[in-house]
Amino acid sequence: MNTNPITYYLPRYFTEYIPNQRSYSKNTVSSYRDTFVLLLSFYRDELHIHPEKLTYEDFSAENIEKFLTWMEDTRNICASTRNQRLAAIHSFFRYVQYKDPIGFEQCGAVLSVPYKKAHNAPMNYLTIEEIQCLFAIPDQKSVTGLRDMSILVLLYETAARVQELIDITPASIQYKSTTVIELCGKGNKSRLVPLNTEATGIIKNYIHSNKRQNVNEPLFVNRKGEKLTRAGVQYIIDKYISMAKEKEPDMFKVRITNHCFRHSKAMHLLEAGVNLIYIRDFLGHASVITTEVYAKTNPKIKEEQLMKNSPTLESRKRYNNSQKDDLIQWMKKNL
Repeated sequence: MNTNPITYYLPRYFTEYIPNQRSYSKNTVSSYRDTFVLLLSFYRDELHIHPEKLTYEDFSAENIEKFLTWMEDTRNICASTRNQRLAAIHSFFRYVQYKDPIGFEQCGAVLSVPYKKAHNAPMNYLTIEEIQCLFAIPDQKSVTGLRDMSILVLLYETAARVQELIDITPASIQYKSTTVIELCGKGNKSRLVPLNTEATGIIKNYIHSNKRQNVNEPLFVNRKGEKLTRAGVQYIIDKYISMAKEKEPDMFKVRITNHCFRHSKAMHLLEAGVNLIYIRDFLGHASVITTEVYAKTNPKIKEEQLMKNSPTLESRKRYNNSQKDDLIQWMKKNL
């Protein structure tokens, strides 16, 4: 019986289970991999146990909590990052628990390690006025400016996650009566997102001007001709946000990331009265419960609902003398 869950089960977990059976995205697999690189380094450097010598008994709840504390102290991670690392550890040991009943009890001890309460950061998003201001900045007459404009427009109009954006190829775009873009999201799930006429024109112009017609190549590349990275997209966003701040000092008061465009589109659809079910499908959420966070966060929606459903506080009007006389006469006659 194998007593080392790392050397036997970890390779199978990463090569077979999470990419094939669970269909985890590349980013999730990379995040989980980084977690175990840190975990094995911790065991080797802090507990002086080399990976090839690890046994079930080494994975106690106490040691896992030491690892999480070590990350907080040495890497200055926040509670949400700590919880992400713990989620990866839980996922692996839940897998081992089913694969090898011998380690069931020890895996259960690891799974008992609790998540840490994390502060819910406010959801940052752009107003429609800020979106309009931002879109007015890129110089669409230049090759780089047209590419950057296309990126900003697609991030907003399709509410794409940044990985979905950089994975787009010319083959992802279907020109029909309504232009549709296929986005491949979490769990390798695809969804079709419509694109309006103005955005379609910008993308067509970009593809033609930048010669991005090859269906097998990424739609967006850097100056070296390489596929854009997440950091590269954020650099482009930061550049134009900085320019927009100079133009409109009273706008853009919050930190704007690539994901803020997704939040912004969802908020604007909600404010326009679009049903949450349609917004859920547009964003590619598995459950409408995830989408409801926008309704709970949006102050405009909250105000409208409160005004609509709150009882009136206006005082009742008093009777005038004529109404009082009429009432008295009615009471004398009928009572």
